Amino acid sequence: MYNKVDASLNFVEREKQVLKFWEENDIFQKSMDSRKEGETYTFYDGPPTANGKPHIGHVETRAIKDMIPRYQTMKGKFVPRKAGWDTHGLPVELEVEKLLGLNGKEQIEEYGMEPFIKQCKESVWKYKGMWEDFSGTVGFWADMDNPYITYDDNFIESEWWALKTIWDKKLLYKGFKIVPYCPRCGTPLSAQEVAQGYKTVKERSAIARFKIKGEDAYFLAWTTTPWTLPSNLALCVNPVETYIRVKAADGYTYILAEALADKVLGKLAKEEGEKAYEVLESYKGTDLEYKEYEPLFECAGVAAEKQHKKAHFVTCDDYVTMSDGTGIVHIAPAFGEDDAKVGRKYDLPFVQFVNGKGELTEETPYAGQFVKDADPNVLKDLDAKGQLFEAPKFEHEYPHCWRCDTPLIYYARESWFIKMTEVKDDLIKNNNTVNWIPDSIGKGRFGDWLENVQDWGISRNRYWGTPLNIWECPDCGKQISIGSRKELAELSGRPEAEKSSFTVHTSTRLHVHVLIVRAQ
Repeated sequence: MYNKVDASLNFVEREKQVLKFWEENDIFQKSMDSRKEGETYTFYDGPPTANGKPHIGHVETRAIKDMIPRYQTMKGKFVPRKAGWDTHGLPVELEVEKLLGLNGKEQIEEYGMEPFIKQCKESVWKYKGMWEDFSGTVGFWADMDNPYITYDDNFIESEWWALKTIWDKKLLYKGFKIVPYCPRCGTPLSAQEVAQGYKTVKERSAIARFKIKGEDAYFLAWTTTPWTLPSNLALCVNPVETYIRVKAADGYTYILAEALADKVLGKLAKEEGEKAYEVLESYKGTDLEYKEYEPLFECAGVAAEKQHKKAHFVTCDDYVTMSDGTGIVHIAPAFGEDDAKVGRKYDLPFVQFVNGKGELTEETPYAGQFVKDADPNVLKDLDAKGQLFEAPKFEHEYPHCWRCDTPLIYYARESWFIKMTEVKDDLIKNNNTVNWIPDSIGKGRFGDWLENVQDWGISRNRYWGTPLNIWECPDCGKQISIGSRKELAELSGRPEAEKSSFTVHTSTRLHVHVLIVRAQ
């Protein structure tokens, strides 16, 4: 048997009555006061950003975050629950850019750092009241009168303490790394952010003819990013695969992977039964190592000469596969993680003909063109010079910035990293102690991520964020990490720094973090 629900009941009104009862009788506080002698179970809310409206997805997360502390309370534990606000970051900057009619970092700097940061500080509270009403309506209990706030000096100081602790363990370092980079926002993105912005796109790739030095023959190499070809410094083959030299039906002599020759050259046969190519010689990939070829673009050759480093020769690496392309990969170390690895292995020069806005630099024939816009022009020029074998269309998933929808580029940036790879074994060991429900999440998705963990890029070349607590001498390069305002005051010889507030901005030219200390 079951009881029928009275159809006249107004559930919305009943919720409001319950909420009013909780507030008038301070039920949340009483639930904690009555259990002060119990075991403490502390909960800090993973903070939302108050300059965006709550949506249906937040209902689920608020409900789950309330359910677990409430369950622990029912078990007799003392459960203080600290609400929080995430006030820093690029989403806030983008909101302020729209408000002020600005577009990009140059216009922000023209507007002025101080007034821009002031606007950011005001913007983060735009929907605070809506969030508080929403949280009450869904029955979320937390101390929202005394929240932690990420732009608060005390919170920033706690981050400094954590970063200094990591520094002292030699797990914080500055380096160049290929990162997913948004040229519109002017900042790298984390792997989680990249995963939010994939789109299916149709583009033209390039199979280019690279003339072998001293021979009337060409390497055929494939790339999905024609705009990187002006930065080409090497070619890469698989060391154990078989490569062949062929006389093709178009009159050229080519070297490419045996496994892909039919796919690449087959269309050259003009009539049915005609051979598209004749095999002249075969090699293992290692036989081709260090074989030289002529640069596709003069600018890359000039850059290599200036750095007094050898370039434009064949390298070997087992990341080259026979699944697509020609079995020969074009290498531009500034624009791909595998390329960078090969570049380090063979001590290739570092050439980066793309600026922070995602535009080709003046060294190239495409100065000022956005990388994706330059693709058709690169293909056109290669074709005119007889260096383009084919420009096949292909469909693939390409990452776009989840904030502004700009195509990302993989780009060498100076960034600060936490050396997660150093503590990988500890991460995996600790994960194995967690009671995951369902078990497949911990062993599968999350476990697989830990097995392939990469060093964590934590710095952002932006304006509204926590200042990085590293000071570097411009003359000798010595670096120190400061873990508190007290330490800052002692080292700077300025006692007032201990009671200072922090404002941060980043120089887009120097790529260094600048800390401005103001006495209150």
